[in-house]
Amino acid sequence: MPVQPTLQSNDFEIFGLSPRFALARDALDARWKDLQREAHPDRFATAGAQAQREAMQWSVRINEAYQRLKDPLKRAAYLCELHGAPVRAEDNTAMPPAFLMQQMQWREDLEDATTPDALERMADEVAGARRTMLEELRMTADEQQDWPALARQVRALMFVERFARDVEARIDLLGQ
Repeated sequence: MPVQPTLQSNDFEIFGLSPRFALARDALDARWKDLQREAHPDRFATAGAQAQREAMQWSVRINEAYQRLKDPLKRAAYLCELHGAPVRAEDNTAMPPAFLMQQMQWREDLEDATTPDALERMADEVAGARRTMLEELRMTADEQQDWPALARQVRALMFVERFARDVEARIDLLGQ
C-alpha cells in the first residue's frame, strides 16, 4: 500500500512521481489539477478551522511543488538538492573556459546587433543551445545520476537563461 505524502514529503512524492528529470508535462499538469481539486480550501469551507488550515497548507505546498517540477531548470536544481549536490549559484560561478568564451562572444554579438533580424538569429541560436543543454541535463540526471555534474550544468543553464532574457528584452526594445 503506498504511503500517503505529508507536507514534508518531497515534490516528487507529493505528485506520486519517480524523482527524475524527464517528466511528461501533460501528466504533471493533470496530476496538479487533481491534487488541487482534492485539497482546495473551498472543499473544506464547512469543516472546522483545523481542516481549513490544513487544506490551505496543502494547497500552498502543492503549488510550490508544481512550480518547481514544471520548470526544467528548477526541477534539475531540486534534484541536485535532493541528492546532496546543491547548485549554490550565488557563491559558485566557476565555469569552463570554453563556456565563458561563448558567453563573452554572445554578449559582444548582442552589443553589436542593431536589427531585428540579427537579434532573432541570436535568439534562435540561444534557444538551440538551451535545448541541447536541457537534453544534457536529462542524460546527466536520469542516466548517469551524476549530481555534482548536474549542479554545474544547472549553473551554466542559468547563465544561458539570463542571456536569453537579455536578448528578448533587446528585441522588445527595438520593436518599440
